[in-house]
Amino acid sequence: MSWSSRARRRAREQSRERRRGEQSAVELWAPRDAELAIARTAVEVPEDITAGEAGELVRVDLPEDGRPAGLRAVLAAKSAERRPIVPSWARDTAELRYALRWLAGHVGHTVAYHAMRAPVYAGRFARRLPVGAWRLLGDVSRWAGDVEGSPLRAGAVHSNDPDMYIKLSRQRLERTHWRAVLLATAVLLALLSAAGLALAPGWARWLTVLALTGLLSWRGASADRPLLDRAVVPHKVAKLTSEHIIRALGALGLAEINKALAKGGDGITFPAPITKDGPGWRADVDLPHGVTVNDIMDRRDRLASGLRRPLGCVWPEPAHDAHAGRLVLWVGYEDMNKTRQAPWPLLKGGTADIFKPVPFGTDQRGRPVAVQLIFDSVLIGAMPRQGKTFAIRDLLLAVALDAAVQLRVFELKGTGDLAALEKVAHEYGTGQHDDTIAAVVDTLRQLLHEEFPRRSKTISDLPRDLAPENKVTPDLAAKPRLGLAPIVLAIDECQEVFSHPTYGSEAAELAIRLIKLGPAVGIILILSTQRPDKDSLPTGVSSNVGIRYCLRVMGQLENEMILGTSRYRNGVRATTFTTRDKGIGYLVGASDDPQIVRTYYLDGPAADKICDRARALRAARGLLTGYAAGQPTGREAGPGYSLLDDLDAALGADTQLWSVTVLDRLADLRPDVYSGWTPAQLAAALKPHGVPTKQVWQQPTDGSRNGNRRGITRADLRRALTAAKRRELPAGADRLPPPDDVVDDDPTEEGGERTA
Repeated sequence: MSWSSRARRRAREQSRERRRGEQSAVELWAPRDAELAIARTAVEVPEDITAGEAGELVRVDLPEDGRPAGLRAVLAAKSAERRPIVPSWARDTAELRYALRWLAGHVGHTVAYHAMRAPVYAGRFARRLPVGAWRLLGDVSRWAGDVEGSPLRAGAVHSNDPDMYIKLSRQRLERTHWRAVLLATAVLLALLSAAGLALAPGWARWLTVLALTGLLSWRGASADRPLLDRAVVPHKVAKLTSEHIIRALGALGLAEINKALAKGGDGITFPAPITKDGPGWRADVDLPHGVTVNDIMDRRDRLASGLRRPLGCVWPEPAHDAHAGRLVLWVGYEDMNKTRQAPWPLLKGGTADIFKPVPFGTDQRGRPVAVQLIFDSVLIGAMPRQGKTFAIRDLLLAVALDAAVQLRVFELKGTGDLAALEKVAHEYGTGQHDDTIAAVVDTLRQLLHEEFPRRSKTISDLPRDLAPENKVTPDLAAKPRLGLAPIVLAIDECQEVFSHPTYGSEAAELAIRLIKLGPAVGIILILSTQRPDKDSLPTGVSSNVGIRYCLRVMGQLENEMILGTSRYRNGVRATTFTTRDKGIGYLVGASDDPQIVRTYYLDGPAADKICDRARALRAARGLLTGYAAGQPTGREAGPGYSLLDDLDAALGADTQLWSVTVLDRLADLRPDVYSGWTPAQLAAALKPHGVPTKQVWQQPTDGSRNGNRRGITRADLRRALTAAKRRELPAGADRLPPPDDVVDDDPTEEGGERTA
C-alpha cells in the first residue's frame, strides 16, 4: 500500500472518530449472550467525552421480567405518534351531541324553509315547462337542419371558394339525410312508447311524466334564477393550506423566518397534517431554529393580515407539551366574537354541584369550558367594560343552583349588577359606602376567626374513613348536623376594599389567609377587579389564587398580576384582545393548559329567572337563610338605633346574660323590631360584629334552675362597640384605644362550667 493510500485511509478514520466524539447521544446495545431482545438506549452526555468514555457511563436497566426497558420506551414513543382512528369530535360525547344537534337543526331548517315556499316553486316550475318545450324543439330543429355548419358555408361564399362550398353542401346533405332518418325513428319509437305506456302500470306512467317535465324544466331554467332558493347561505372561506401559513409567516418581518424562506422554506415544517378542528382549521408548525411562538404571538395582527382573515379568527398558541418553537395555529371560519354561542347549559333547567365542574363559557372551537370551584379560589380581572361582571355572574348563578351552598355576595360598584342574587344570598351588600366595606371585612373576620376554626375542629374530630384527606367531601357537606356545607364569598370590585384607607390592610391580610386556608374546609373566595395593581390587588392575594380569568388588559404588569408571573413571557397574553373581544379572556388554573374562553352571556332578566328557580329550590329544601330569608344580619339601617346600642341597654348592670334573657329585654325595649327573634337569629346578627355567643352563667330571678347556657358577655359587647366607634371616626382624628385594651370584667372563664 502506497504512502498516499495510507494517508487517505488514516484521514478517513480520524474523520469518523471525530464525528463519533462530537455526538451528544450514545447508543448502547445489550449483549447478545444475555439472551434478551436487543434494545437500544440513548442518553445525553457531555460533548467533550468521547464515544468510548461515554460507553462506560451508560447502563442498561433491565426490569424484573428480563425485558430491556429501552425497547418499551421506544415502542411507547412509537405508539404516541399514532393518530386516532376515530376523530376527537366523535369521541367526545359533548361535541358529538353538539354536531348531531347542529345537523338536525340544519336539515330541519332547510326542509321547513323549502316547504314554506312550495307554492312559489310550483309556479316557477310551471312557467319553465313551455319555455323548455320551445327551447327543446328549437334544439332538435337546428340539429336536424345542420345549423352548426351554416357559418362555414357562409364563409366559403364570402371568400369566393366554390370548391369548399360544394364540399360543405354535400356534407350538409349527408348529415340532414341521416339525421332525418334518426329523427323519424325517434318519433316512431316515441309513439310506440306512448302506446305501451297506456298498458303499463300507473307508477311507470307517473315516472315517465316526471322525467319529461323534469327535462323540460331543466331546459327552461334561467342561469340567474334557480328553481329553489338557498335556505342557508354558506360562508366562502378558503381552506387553510401550508402555502398560506408560510406566506403569512414571511410577512411577519422575522429575520430567521426570512432566512428559511430564502432557502426554499427549509426550517418551516408541519409535523402533522392541517385538519378541521371544530368551526375552523388547526395547524401544527415547527418554526425555524431561534424563532419562538412568543415572537409569532407578538405579531398576531400581522399574521392575521398575512392569512387574510379577521383578527378574531386567528389564534396562535404554544404547544405546551413540546418545544418553544412548536406553534399551534387555529384559524376559525368567522370571528370568535361574532360566532353564535351555545346557550348556558343551565338556562332552562337543571341544578349544579359545586363539587363538580360548573359551566363557565366556550373556547375558540365552541366547546364548553367548565370550572371546578371546590378547593380553589378565583380571581377575575380586566379593564372596565370588558365583561368582568358577566364572568363573575356566570359563576355565581351556577353556584346559586346548588342549594347546599351558602352564598355571600358583595357588589361594590353599586350599580346592581348582581342584584338578582339577593333572592338566594345569605349576605348581600352593594355600593362603595363605608358600611358596606365594613360588612365585607366583618364577613372576612367571621369566616376566618370563627367559621374556619369550627370547621377544622369538626373535620379533625371525624373518623379517618369519613375524612381521609382532612377535607370537605360531598358526603360530609350533605350532613346538616356537621355544618360543613360550602360557603362562597364573592366580592365584585374588590379593589374598593383593599385600597380602603381604614380597612385595606386588614382586609388584605384576612383575604390572603382565607385563600390559603379556606378551600380545604369548603370556604371559597371569588374576587373581581378592574384595577389590578399592587395597591388595589395585594400581591399575596393574586399569587395564591388557584383559578384566574383575565379579559382585556393594557400592559404586561396587569397581565401578570392576574394570570401569574412569567405568563406573559410564555405567550399567555390578554393584551392581544381588542375592544371587540368583550367577554373573551384567558383562563388559567382550570385545566393543565391556559385556555381562551368566551363566557356565556346572561343578561339581567335571564339572571332573575335563574335566581327565581334557585330560590324555589332552596326554599323547598329549607335552605333559604340570612338575607334572602329576611333574617336580620345586625347591619340593617334603622331610625336612630343599632343592635349593639340596644344590647348595651338590655344588659344594664349585668356582666353576662343568656340569649333568651337578652331577647326578652330587647323585645320589651323595641317590640316592633325584636319580637319573635330566636337565639339562633341573635347569634347570626351578632357574628358580623364579632360578638360571640358562648356558655355563660346566670341565676334567673324567676326561681328557675340556674346554670350555663348560650349567651353574651359585656366584655365582648364593649369590644364590638369600641371597634364600631373607631370605624366611625374621620381620618386623622384621635383614635380610641384598640378593642383588645378593654378590660374583660367577665368573672367566669369562657366556656367554663358551673353548677348550682
